[in-house]
Amino acid sequence: MAKELHITLKKSLIASTPNQRKTAQALGLTKLNKTVVKNDTDTIRGMINVVSHLVEVTEQ
Repeated sequence: MAKELHITLKKSLIASTPNQRKTAQALGLTKLNKTVVKNDTDTIRGMINVVSHLVEVTEQ
């Protein structure tokens, strides 16, 4: 079974760049402390890398 990533938005998007805001929205992160579950793929890892300073990621 593929691993799952639990991604939680921990910091506000107010002072972030437009690219970071769009990436967070594409991940489904719209509000603080919202958690989404995504499959562990290279695409998702790249998106997490863009907003790594704003999110907390746990592997399940």
